[in-house]
Amino acid sequence: MNRPEHPGLETGAAATQLPRLADLALALLATDCNAAQGAEAAWLEALGRSIDSCGGVLAPAARGREAVVQALMSAWLSGPPAGDNALYALAAREALSLPETLATALSCAIELTPMAARTLIWLQHPVGSARPTLGLLASLCERLGEDHALALLAEGGGRRIGLLQLESQDRPLCERCVRTPLPLVMALAGYEGCFDGVSSKDDGLPMLPDSTIAAAHSQAAGLRDDGVRVLVLRSAVPGEARAAALAVAAASGRRPAFYEGDAPHGLGPWLWLQDRLPVLQVALTPGERRRLPEIPGYDGPLLVATGLEGSIEAAGAVSQWRLPVPPADERARLWRAALGDAVAVDQLAAHHRHGAGRIAELGQAARSAAARAGETPAVKHVVQVARRGVGADLGALAELLDDDIADEALVLAPGLRQVLESLVARCRLRDTLANGLGAAARTRYRPGVRALLVGPSGTGKTLAASWVATRLGLPLYRVDLASVTSKYIGETEKNLAELFARAEHAEVVLLFDEADSLFGKRTDVKDSNDRFANQQTNYLLQRIESFEGITLLTSNSRARFDSAFTRRLDAIIEFLAPGPVERRALWLAHLGESNILDAVALNRLAANCDLPGGHIRNVVLAAAALAGAQGAALGEAELSAALASEYRKLGKQMPAGVGGSG
Repeated sequence: MNRPEHPGLETGAAATQLPRLADLALALLATDCNAAQGAEAAWLEALGRSIDSCGGVLAPAARGREAVVQALMSAWLSGPPAGDNALYALAAREALSLPETLATALSCAIELTPMAARTLIWLQHPVGSARPTLGLLASLCERLGEDHALALLAEGGGRRIGLLQLESQDRPLCERCVRTPLPLVMALAGYEGCFDGVSSKDDGLPMLPDSTIAAAHSQAAGLRDDGVRVLVLRSAVPGEARAAALAVAAASGRRPAFYEGDAPHGLGPWLWLQDRLPVLQVALTPGERRRLPEIPGYDGPLLVATGLEGSIEAAGAVSQWRLPVPPADERARLWRAALGDAVAVDQLAAHHRHGAGRIAELGQAARSAAARAGETPAVKHVVQVARRGVGADLGALAELLDDDIADEALVLAPGLRQVLESLVARCRLRDTLANGLGAAARTRYRPGVRALLVGPSGTGKTLAASWVATRLGLPLYRVDLASVTSKYIGETEKNLAELFARAEHAEVVLLFDEADSLFGKRTDVKDSNDRFANQQTNYLLQRIESFEGITLLTSNSRARFDSAFTRRLDAIIEFLAPGPVERRALWLAHLGESNILDAVALNRLAANCDLPGGHIRNVVLAAAALAGAQGAALGEAELSAALASEYRKLGKQMPAGVGGSG
């Protein structure tokens, strides 16, 4: 600030006895209203007399009100009264000129003092605004020896940081009003205040594990000591990223200020006055780049709470913190906090790699499901809501298959069932599978599981995938290849990146039916289409290897896959066409008890009809429809008619020995 010297000020005067800057400005205006009448003039004159009295103590050498005000103003610039400490500190920090400091003081006064607002309306007639005009402020500053007030107010740092904002765009500069945003007014007055869209609420945020809290302290130390300008906190659950930002702010001794979109004009000085740490909440799409603008008036660190996609750019150093999945013992504590001490959560913690935010989501949904059923929350309610896809939003990229598949519904050869049981065990133990193994096994170990189910159509590959998800207690999402693939270059990869990112932290099972259409062999490059197709395959090979979730793929032939892809698979499970024993079990599993077939007819079907399970299902449903239409029990006649129709669909002859040819 410019500090005009004024002789005659008594030295050693206590700063607390000085009038506030707004009062000094208004008292200077009172010198022009000696002959005026009305409440506003009387209020101004009373204020002027109060300043005269103060000047008699602090500046006895000054003669006349204008000289007294100038002397007290000089004293204010050397050390303000307690009520103006925040304004004084902000003006010094931003190197504000005297006109800008004076304008801020008056702008704050009219917001909090009704008579000050009324008096400015009266003084500025016919402009009639309660807020000070630049012309009024310029006239005041001329009496204090500042001849360039208009330029300083129009082009100074006060406007740049949003402390002073000009109104009345269509008026001449000298008639335009100046205002200070209300949150800054309240902050300068010692209150909290807050901009619209800026919040510090921490209710409803998930509990964080101890390891994340400890990491938050380390991140806060990096903000202080390493010169990190921007810290990006990444989580698939927005509430978890917000909770982590709160922990970083607390570790740095400040409160957070959450906001979305562009920072409000004037946020910078408010952050400094309130000692807040700004946290930008932003959702980015895969491949999207967001460059962060500066917040005028704020030069401290910035936190960005976002998802797993996209990238953040900013001036200065940008640090990334992807919130990890906590270890099993911490997951158990989070589950216990979410469900209560009575629930045995060790199994949940051991078998499910959920993060803190996801545990909070599922815990809340499980409590709600238990309440609707009139029951106490239990593990079964967690499995129930998880299988229904609660909180696992994969958008239009995948379809939820939430049917629970019982053991008796999946008819397989004993050896194949054992292989699937081993796959389930691998999925359950994947988080700690490498623990205790050698260095070579632990190196670059990722807890993802990838399995290819291969075999002829109708042999139960998709049903087996649903059975695996049921046994694991996880939702199964079948990838919609039509939504994922795109003719535009790079769009397919972008869609897949979004799909994998969402699936990974939602802890779901991804099912790629007919996966060879996406994961097929790379071809020799003959044109640009071949090159882009190979790029897509290369991306998929890399992404599926780094994916930490469970991926199941189905195909009719393993020969269609690139050899580099099969190397990345943890299991390739062959589904062979069922033999007579398996076919008999399949007929029994589909027919149930509502039929009048004898053992001989059933054996004849199993021996002569070489159909896999998918076609047997079609036959049984069609036969049940025929029987229902006739009001009869399902028997061999209805099955024969349905079989004939199914064989016609397949373009095959009806086998002999199983009824009529249809």
